[in-house]
Amino acid sequence: MATPRAAAGNASRAAAAPAPGGRLPRHALPIALGLSLGPAVAVGLARFAYGLILPAMRSDLGWSYTQAGWVNTANALGYLAGSLLALRLVERTGPAWLFRVGMAVTAASLVATGLARDFGLLLGLRAVAGLGGAWIFIGGGALAAALGTAHPPGAPSAIAIYFGGGGLGILLSGLVLPGLFAARGQGAWDEAWLLLGVLSAGLCLPALWAAARVVVAPPSAVRARLAWRPFLPAATGYFLFAVGSIVYMTFVVAWMRGRGAGAAMVSLVWGVLGVANLISPIPWRGALARWTGARALAASSVVCALGAAIPLASRAPAAMVASAALFGGAFFIPPASVTALSRRALPPAAWGAAIAGFTVMFAAGQPIGPVLAGAIADATGTLFAGLATSVAVLLLAALAALAQGEPAASR
Repeated sequence: MATPRAAAGNASRAAAAPAPGGRLPRHALPIALGLSLGPAVAVGLARFAYGLILPAMRSDLGWSYTQAGWVNTANALGYLAGSLLALRLVERTGPAWLFRVGMAVTAASLVATGLARDFGLLLGLRAVAGLGGAWIFIGGGALAAALGTAHPPGAPSAIAIYFGGGGLGILLSGLVLPGLFAARGQGAWDEAWLLLGVLSAGLCLPALWAAARVVVAPPSAVRARLAWRPFLPAATGYFLFAVGSIVYMTFVVAWMRGRGAGAAMVSLVWGVLGVANLISPIPWRGALARWTGARALAASSVVCALGAAIPLASRAPAAMVASAALFGGAFFIPPASVTALSRRALPPAAWGAAIAGFTVMFAAGQPIGPVLAGAIADATGTLFAGLATSVAVLLLAALAALAQGEPAASR
């Protein structure tokens, strides 16, 4: 690390001070909840709601699975581009600016997606949504870490609440979109995107209110240059998690629809996925406080692999609900894990850059998953092999994360 070892060690001890399972004070809880609306927009509405819309777009526009995969890959490529830009921007503007602009760009891109039909234009708009989502995720993650610094006993809760907010977006989309398609037919996919854009715009206001109430280091103080070699196992695990998890979120609804699931069943499973995300800070709070970030990353990857494997073994409604509960309950723990790892190992001025760096690794993995699984599905004539690949990759992510030791700076 370019920062002195002693300074990093002092920062690490301060960051590690929170008592296990500590709670945020009452006046800080609304701020954490407001920040969590960022992932609700960036992940729940702008990215993973596509899994609900995909069957309708395939039917109405005549897409192959590969084309459908490319639409989500375009979103992931935009996310990668946004992450790379954020590596520089976070040093110049600070995380709050990234968060605010990302919220506005993402909401606008969703509205525009509902007004487009050309495949190339849709790819471009999904890329813009991914770019905005990356800025939300990185800026908001740094804000959540800063909020935890102001209230050390509640630091694990602040981080878990922030990333668990993506479940709200998943829940909202699961409540409204299946009913929309049941009432309006497969051609209503454009209305679905418009609805998501309106919902995102509404969530912007409380999120921006919360961002304005977090005190962070001034942009001129964020100068840390990071040596990534000590974090390579965790970064590799995070990359593999991105490859495997995006496949489930992209194609699980198409898998259900292909086996005759109706709107009510899809809504139930997606709703369970969202609720599990929302409450995931509760069961994982203690683990994030007591375990190393890498151990939490490995454990949550295994739980997601189990959740993704269940639909391959059983098509029963109860099995799909169990799958959604397991996968949703662990899906946002890896981002919280690497944020906790950065917070414990680095001084506060380096958190934004570290979170951006981990997000780049995640973003680099996401474009691979949908296209790979879509191509395998087209080649085999079924999504089974593509979904099975995601399970294997998630288990590899856990193995990679287990190789991570405590970085030297934290010692």
